[in-house]
Amino acid sequence: MTTASPQIVDFLSRAAPFENLSDDALQVLVHHTSIIYLSAQNVSSLIPSDSTDLYLIENGQFTVKKGQGSAQHLSEGDFFNYSAQIDDNHDPLTVNVDEAGLICVISAKGFNEARQNADVEVFFRTLESDTLQSHALQSSNSIWLYKPLHEAITQSPITTTVDTTIHNAAQTMSEHGVSSLLIVQNDKLAGIVTDRDLRNRVVAAALDVTLPVSEVMTPAPAMIDEQQTLFDAMTLMTERNIHHLPVTRKNTHEPVGIITASDVIRLQRANVLFIIGELVKATSLYELTRLAWQIPHYFASHARRPGDFDIAGKVLSQATDIMTRKLIDFYCHEHGEAPVRWCWLVYGSQAREDQTMGSDQDNGLLLADTPDKAQSEWFAGMAEYVCKGLAKCGIRLCDGNIMASNPALRLSLSHAIEEAQQWVAQPTPSAILDFNIFLDVRPVAGERRLFEALQKARLPLFSDSIFLAALARSTADMSVPLSMFQKFVFSKKAPVNDAIDIKTGAVAIINNLARLYALAARLTQSGTVARLNALPADSYMSQRDAKNLKEIWLFLGRLRWRHQLSNNTTDNFVRVSQLSSIEKHQLKAAFKTIARAQQAAVMHFSGGMG
Repeated sequence: MTTASPQIVDFLSRAAPFENLSDDALQVLVHHTSIIYLSAQNVSSLIPSDSTDLYLIENGQFTVKKGQGSAQHLSEGDFFNYSAQIDDNHDPLTVNVDEAGLICVISAKGFNEARQNADVEVFFRTLESDTLQSHALQSSNSIWLYKPLHEAITQSPITTTVDTTIHNAAQTMSEHGVSSLLIVQNDKLAGIVTDRDLRNRVVAAALDVTLPVSEVMTPAPAMIDEQQTLFDAMTLMTERNIHHLPVTRKNTHEPVGIITASDVIRLQRANVLFIIGELVKATSLYELTRLAWQIPHYFASHARRPGDFDIAGKVLSQATDIMTRKLIDFYCHEHGEAPVRWCWLVYGSQAREDQTMGSDQDNGLLLADTPDKAQSEWFAGMAEYVCKGLAKCGIRLCDGNIMASNPALRLSLSHAIEEAQQWVAQPTPSAILDFNIFLDVRPVAGERRLFEALQKARLPLFSDSIFLAALARSTADMSVPLSMFQKFVFSKKAPVNDAIDIKTGAVAIINNLARLYALAARLTQSGTVARLNALPADSYMSQRDAKNLKEIWLFLGRLRWRHQLSNNTTDNFVRVSQLSSIEKHQLKAAFKTIARAQQAAVMHFSGGMG
């Protein structure tokens, strides 16, 4: 065993979590560290089975086993035997050399002294518990945007009935010190009255205050489901230009609270909705296009912290939704109302609300009935206008022609249901590749009831056990970019030689898993985070596993967005050389967790038949 302090200092100073140690603490650790060259010939003499030291691989490949635990294939940057100190685990240590290399040996005393640093302790506790280390996620100051509204509401709503007099309604508002009052009928939201309504509709008009409040309320106001997020509420308020948004139960429309502009100002960390507000005001395609091209510059200027990246996909998707609705409005203003009831659907990343700078458009039209020739021409014109308009706004045309401008993507409700039946009847691997994108779907314009009718017919079909088994096998066929020896597998399609395709090799797999379990539970959510949050406690996936996958998905999204913005690119090839040491560890842990989730899905849905 030899000591090589300069080499040790250099290696430890770049290795997570020791890179965060102070200079003094690092020198203490170096004093307790030595380097060995480990080969098949000397392994038994250099690493005894009862060792209590910590080992950090500098290079080489090794298979390590602790007691009766499973074998681990380890390589550069990996630690082993930390459980000897973390959990006082004295099971025999077995190391097999697959490729000889250098290993840093940190004495038990040196390791325990380093553990006095909170970051070091948390890092190894996390490794031992085999969960994703995600400090930034927990401390992000914009995670609140993902919080469901029912968790954000701090008090019950102040309500009154439709037959209450205007005078009594005003008294109620005064007594409770509120600027708005929700009006109910049979426990359902019927309207809303605000201070402004009382000024403009009662005082200014000298209206009789003994009249029922229903005379001056805003009937059927905009409302939002309590399961939606604060960001959803902020977007809706901005788009509708309203300052009071009732929050209701999804199925009953019973009021549970209200979100006000003051709440938004109090909670909002930064004005991420500025561009959305400007898009809503656009009155022409030229103006819409001019604003849309500011979006990349907006992200480049304002996205700095991890939490900024967490919401970037949602911001971009919401902006694309608004652009779509504006383009449809422009077309209808020019050509008149649609001849048949319709609903504009979006698929893929826009449906999941996780668009990135490189996302293309995926959309279609759902029609109430099969249109005649003239009606078909009207919808073809609208689809062509909207798709080309989105392209002018920076949302590029789909290479696979998954757009409403494609006649095959303009289906009547009955034909859409028949199509779903065909998917379930023949879920071959090639068919799944074709229809998978349509399983993430969301309505953004038109008659939502058409989409709800489609969902009602499709959900029972998609929970078919044979169909789910086919989806599970398809997901299991995807591989994370990590070798058997825990080395990153670089993409051959990348423009550089040290990059990982983080979309295909990780994000898409989690999307598939979330979709699979959501379909099994007959959930209607389209987003990955929303699906993982909504999985019932008795689903095949545990709440702990769902939470861990959600954290991994957010972590991957941060790496993806940071890569695109910092390198001014739209691809998904994240360079490992641009990651910090701790991010490399997190990424490896994430890939291993994803791989286990794939195996679990096959076991649950396909009986282990991969």
